[in-house]
Amino acid sequence: MLQLRWAMEDMCCVGRPLMKDVGDAIAALTLEDVAAPFAATDKLIQEIGEAWPKLRSSECRVEVVRMIEEARLNLLIAKAKEMSPQGGIPDGTGDEGIRYLLGEKLEAEVITSAMEITQEKLDEVIAAIKAEKAEIERVEKLLEAVDGKSDEEKVKHLMENNVAEALILEMAKVEQSAIDGAKKAMEEELKEKQRLAEEEAAKKKKEAEGPSLDDIPKDEMVDLVDAVREILEFSDQEKEIRVMCEQSSIPKALVDIAVSDPDKLDELEKAAEG
Repeated sequence: MLQLRWAMEDMCCVGRPLMKDVGDAIAALTLEDVAAPFAATDKLIQEIGEAWPKLRSSECRVEVVRMIEEARLNLLIAKAKEMSPQGGIPDGTGDEGIRYLLGEKLEAEVITSAMEITQEKLDEVIAAIKAEKAEIERVEKLLEAVDGKSDEEKVKHLMENNVAEALILEMAKVEQSAIDGAKKAMEEELKEKQRLAEEEAAKKKKEAEGPSLDDIPKDEMVDLVDAVREILEFSDQEKEIRVMCEQSSIPKALVDIAVSDPDKLDELEKAAEG
């Protein structure tokens, strides 16, 4: 009763309730103000303590610190909810807001409750952040390997190691023109590799097919025709004939005749015998 009486007397002297002054002061705080709760407490008590000297007591100070920490939490949550999900509409459930609260070291239970998300969603965001940090460390090592090289060489090295363009711009500190130049150079290299690969494939194909009919020596033609006839005695199925001819290293030009016009084998044999 005495405490109540003293509070009423203080209110009559000041002309308003203590909690109104405290509430107004708390409501006026910004995130910048409450970045350091204890410093904010000192400032608030100093401003209001002129009218309310009892606010400077240790008991009241503890309560003011609690109120300021609560105000900071509310301000952090409000800011997080204003953040929009990447590529989406602001709805308070985006990853950016969750990331922001994680960066402010809030407890998992506080974040899931404030952002109305599941623990699984929070774990997903935490895992994504971890993966991004790991990627940054990987890129740092890649950049160490090309230290002192030209911007285009750095970009090419990073692109060959599947680093995203946005991360290249950020970490390699290069202009978009360096990326464009590296892309063009890599495209030209790829075209040249493809051309060489096609040439090699064509060469191997030609070698596998063997010489044309005109390039087969006459003495070899007779032996090859005999070999084909033996194979034709085993099967009349084109697929089987081709497989057996390939195994016997018979030129493709002669195999094509064997499966399409076997009677022509006689003509080839007579021509070879002269």
